[in-house]
Amino acid sequence: MGLIARRNHPTPSDNELLYRVLVINLTLTDDENMDFTGVLPEDAPDPRVHLAKLLERMPIPVMGFAGQSALDETDVGANFATDSDGYSSMTASISATLWRNPDDKSDPANLAEMDDSARRAIDEVPPWPRPAWLVERVEMMRYPSLWEVVQTHWYREESELSELGFLLNQHANYILMNQFREELGLNAHDGEAPTLLPERRATRPVDVAIDGEMVPGVEIDTDPFVYAVGAKLARGGTVTAVVDRENLPFITLEFATRNQQKREA
Repeated sequence: MGLIARRNHPTPSDNELLYRVLVINLTLTDDENMDFTGVLPEDAPDPRVHLAKLLERMPIPVMGFAGQSALDETDVGANFATDSDGYSSMTASISATLWRNPDDKSDPANLAEMDDSARRAIDEVPPWPRPAWLVERVEMMRYPSLWEVVQTHWYREESELSELGFLLNQHANYILMNQFREELGLNAHDGEAPTLLPERRATRPVDVAIDGEMVPGVEIDTDPFVYAVGAKLARGGTVTAVVDRENLPFITLEFATRNQQKREA
């Protein structure tokens, strides 16, 4: 996962660039490939439908936040690794829109901070027709996004790579490197080298609510920009979440299996 996304909305050079960064380009480990180039045709399929089918391959359920009015799930990303025996690891990443005032979504308090050029790019309507799903996604860029905030990890074989502390630290560093580059003093040439970040493996035990049950987990509560929490799942795998500290007051840090979450929301 190498996408670099600023904490605030990017400043696109033109409107088409803004639309195209919303399109998911999947390069999979089998013969499936989904790729869009140029201007999207009006009948271009919604990449989220394809991703939903891919996630059916996960040997364990995908986790998200428990249903709550402040959050609307927007995307599910997928990352796979394979070897001669098939899939060796899978990670599903949930993104969500944050509503600071969910009772009145027209409240300006719900809008994301962005510069004038980004706002103009969202407002501009191109002279060609667009898929309905893309129009919807562009509109949602007006609001703050919790990017890849919850991840579900599965490894075929247990190793240090599947340890809870390692996965939580990895998720936290990933969010920091992609969304807090300016705060960390990083520039575009620094890449994603973990050595650029201070050590953040200082975890401590904490109880985590998963599907209505309290289970033992760990948290990272030492970083000035993000709070991270995670736990092992009863059916195998691991859930981790990394949240911008500014958004913590609006979120209930409880997790639910996605199909159960959708039934209860």
